[in-house]
Amino acid sequence: MLVTPKIKIQLLRPPPQGNLPPIFHKAKGLYLLWYGYYRILPTTHRYTLGQKVDKYFTEIIESVAIATFMSQAEKIPYVQLAIRKADVLKIFLHILWETKSLDDSKYIQLSEKLNSVGKDLGGWNGSLLKKNSPNKK
Repeated sequence: MLVTPKIKIQLLRPPPQGNLPPIFHKAKGLYLLWYGYYRILPTTHRYTLGQKVDKYFTEIIESVAIATFMSQAEKIPYVQLAIRKADVLKIFLHILWETKSLDDSKYIQLSEKLNSVGKDLGGWNGSLLKKNSPNKK
């Protein structure tokens, strides 16, 4: 009688989301939306400005993820970096829209979500600056 070994099948699960702040999930969701649009950008922009936009999105996510695990004072430069990247990203997306590489509805969706991420980053930055202020009572 032939005995077959028992094979343990492990289902792939997403990584734990435990300590990541809501801004991380919002930025990741925005990137996933962008990625769907990135794949269908005209080739004239997909490998130029499209790649740059993609890089900025991932750098925002990276900065937020790094800031999450830093001490209060160490978070500030990473949050501010994410804010700067988001501001430049708005300009790049606008250029893609002006050149008709993004249609109106895609541009509006991305812009509204990016503005929301920017507001959250600004609020996070403000609270960090307030907590780390030398005049803190």
